[in-house]
Amino acid sequence: MSVLSIGQIVYDLIVELDGFPFENRKYSVDHFIETGGGPASNAAFLLAKWGTNTSLCGRVGHDLYGDRILSEFHAVKADTSLIKAINGAETSLSLVLVNKKNGSRTIINRKNKDSDINVDFDSVQNYPKIILFDGHELGASLAAKLAFPDAVTVLDAGSVRIGTLELAPLSDYFICSEKFALEYCNIENLDISKDTHKVFHKLKGLTSGKIAVTLGERGLIYETEEGAVHMSAFSTDAVDTTGAGDIFHGAFTYGLLQGFPFEENLKFASLTSAISVEKPGGRSSIPELSEVIKKFKKLTGSDIFEVSIPFI
Repeated sequence: MSVLSIGQIVYDLIVELDGFPFENRKYSVDHFIETGGGPASNAAFLLAKWGTNTSLCGRVGHDLYGDRILSEFHAVKADTSLIKAINGAETSLSLVLVNKKNGSRTIINRKNKDSDINVDFDSVQNYPKIILFDGHELGASLAAKLAFPDAVTVLDAGSVRIGTLELAPLSDYFICSEKFALEYCNIENLDISKDTHKVFHKLKGLTSGKIAVTLGERGLIYETEEGAVHMSAFSTDAVDTTGAGDIFHGAFTYGLLQGFPFEENLKFASLTSAISVEKPGGRSSIPELSEVIKKFKKLTGSDIFEVSIPFI
């Protein structure tokens, strides 16, 4: 395989509202968007949709939602052999409330409370080039790192939890959210002009990998040998930000396989994420690869596919 993605597998029920709901009121909508979700899961879906040989490792229940998730991945020809269907368990379920006025989303998640799944990675015949973690399924993540020590590792650190903290030192690329940075660095607001040095100093004590912090509509910050750099976000009219971070990580992982330089890859992932928020839903908003390539060349003047050497 090219990529092994390990982490949370969720089924999303996404509803669009004209504003955030008030308590003790009744609302009527035309439809729900019903689709699979989860950080590592959405990233894996993008990778498979873009033609990458991708395997997803995680858990679902023996229920309707689990069956739907497996069907979605079969449709994009992803390998689901490492997904464990747990007897008596329910698939993790999220209700996602999308505010149509600004595209923000509020998530209410029913987590899977079972202990770590046991995965026999010795049975995997194809050694992954890249392993993508999201901090969930820690036991399986550590086992994969042990089984495939030479694979490049990417961590999607969405929030501070045991999984993200333990996997951070094992990550070649540590891409965290602003939420993670605020929690871990114990600051209330991340002022790019004042707090960037403090944030990177603290994060470098957690990981020796390359670091980037995504800031939503404010872009991202990353560190080079010359120091910290702020990269502005691409201009976009946000309709729904559901899955935008997951899509960023999926596109970034794809760029690693293509051999994109770090800075160019961050731009590529950022643009992919920006395009996605212009459509409702998580997986339904994943753009076609051809669209991203065309817009990337137009907006940046760079054709990285012609100058990069694919990951071998």
